[in-house]
Amino acid sequence: MSGGAMDIDMQTHSGHGEVDDDGKEKRTGTVWTAAAHIITAVIGSGVLSLAWAMAQLGWVAGPVILLLFAAITYYTCCLLSDCYRVGDPATGKRNYTYTEAVESYLGGGYVFFCGVCQYANMFGTGIGYTITASASAASILKSNCFHWHGHEADCTQNTSAYIVAFGVVQVIFSQLPNFHELWWLSVIAAVMSFSYATIAVGLALGQTISGPTGKTTLYGTQVGVDVADATQKTWLTFQALGNIAFAYSYTIILIEIQDTLRSPPAENKTMRQASILGVATTTAFYLMCGCLGYSAFGNGAPGNILAGFYEPYWLVDFANVCIVLHLVGGFQVFLQPLFAVVEAGVASRWPGSKQEHGSVNVFRLVWRTLFVALITLGAVLLPFFNSILGILGSIAFWPLTVFFPVEMYIRQREIPRFSGTWLALQTLSFFCFIITVAAGAASVQGVRDSLKTYVPFQTRS
Repeated sequence: MSGGAMDIDMQTHSGHGEVDDDGKEKRTGTVWTAAAHIITAVIGSGVLSLAWAMAQLGWVAGPVILLLFAAITYYTCCLLSDCYRVGDPATGKRNYTYTEAVESYLGGGYVFFCGVCQYANMFGTGIGYTITASASAASILKSNCFHWHGHEADCTQNTSAYIVAFGVVQVIFSQLPNFHELWWLSVIAAVMSFSYATIAVGLALGQTISGPTGKTTLYGTQVGVDVADATQKTWLTFQALGNIAFAYSYTIILIEIQDTLRSPPAENKTMRQASILGVATTTAFYLMCGCLGYSAFGNGAPGNILAGFYEPYWLVDFANVCIVLHLVGGFQVFLQPLFAVVEAGVASRWPGSKQEHGSVNVFRLVWRTLFVALITLGAVLLPFFNSILGILGSIAFWPLTVFFPVEMYIRQREIPRFSGTWLALQTLSFFCFIITVAAGAASVQGVRDSLKTYVPFQTRS
């Protein structure tokens, strides 16, 4: 996901032996804790690409599209929050996860499609996290080099080496059982993501005030000046949509957040309030980061806003360290559910695979190592920050943020086919599907163009 890595197990308990209607310990979450979870989940590495996205869209379309995505996200989150319970919104059966909700309301092939989207997004996010963390690690040495040797020096770094190093670290961490239950990891991720995002906003504001600043336009990059032709302008515009979509993708854990809330009032009412607080806060932050970053760098804004700053080098270094620390833990938190699903499936089919040899589960050791190695290889072969974020945004946005919430809401409320409400919801879904297809195609095209001049294991930034 885009934001601070969120622990999937976010239950809040009172610890006094009280239980809820499902027999679990009493939930104590409030609108404020839920809003905090949302903000933590949303604000993260996706914020780094917003200045670049604004540069492709310009002063007119950029802020409008950010607000449009915020409105769509809020609306569909409200639809999804109504699907937390089956039947009565106050006493009906609870759905503890997104997949459970899809199974309760839609079932059949929808569950399989949901699983494919979720796990493809998790795998892709692993690649995205690896690329981002490695580029940030390389930027630390790069900024130090510029500081000590001047901006004319060749300070480029081989990012492939950092990608491999990040992969080795993740192979080690991935062997820790139940790593995702370490609640403090989410706290660290939240602090780190807020730190580097705030630094990015502050540096962009400082450069906007003091200069030098880049040239900005109403419609973003100019054909013949910043981009070669109208075709490239179109592809980059659609790719920017994917980057913005990635920055807003948190629906996948909304049900888990809602499952922390106390009742009464009904959880869906509290979640609506939390969603508007969370989405409004992150949108204001995104507008600041995108607009200030664009005003600082203009149409030449870098794909990762922090890559454009080298002074004060110590502050830039600290921001990049925050990114690395955030994503080292975030990688594990985000992929632990996938590890758990695969290992549970193998254990149920081949009980002997659970056999422990000493303190090491052989299957876990082999499978997790191979999986992390595959992600690392993918990052080495496709180290293209904005294109990968665009692909991830397109994978998550329409199916998980729009399609399933709309379909579940229609099924829940038994909305008649071809009625006004049904047509409005399907129009929204189709519109977002077109955006997803365009953003995905543009991001794939971006990867394809980059591969024309790319030499594996020799990428320098």
